[in-house]
Amino acid sequence: MEQIMIHKASLEDMATIQGIGRQTFFETFAQGNTGEDMNKYLEDHFSEAKITAELNHPESLFFIAREGTEVVGYLKLNTGQAQTELREKEGMEIERIYVKSAYHGKKVGQLLYDKALEIAKLQGKSYLWLGVWEENPRAIRFYEKNGFVVFDKHIFKVGNDEQTDLMMKKVLR
Repeated sequence: MEQIMIHKASLEDMATIQGIGRQTFFETFAQGNTGEDMNKYLEDHFSEAKITAELNHPESLFFIAREGTEVVGYLKLNTGQAQTELREKEGMEIERIYVKSAYHGKKVGQLLYDKALEIAKLQGKSYLWLGVWEENPRAIRFYEKNGFVVFDKHIFKVGNDEQTDLMMKKVLR
């Protein structure tokens, strides 16, 4: 395996983010959702217009993980009003860490998380937070291993299906 490299994404990476986003979301959640709900979610959240707006938002950052020329995962961070909830200036949201299933267990998620932690510390944030589907034990274990604790729950819609996400937080200082 070549070394995994992580770089900040720009608007020129819109199609790359769209493609890896659709692929990894589908790989991660398709078996727990109907085809109709998955298709609706993918259309709504990974459209060209939506990804372009997210890439242009001054309080959001994307990072792409590559092995050689292959895109293997990505990270989306939000601060301020870009956060999906909380929106406290001292916090940073990890909205997405997604990795191709073929790269699970190969430390790509850890590298992306480490990048999130680095950015949060550089920006002087007091905590990181995120939402993770309560039926995704692999992701929950990953975040617990990295020092996150559950502090609340919220509803996350996939298509028309309302699902429960655990909200997790890691205090940095």
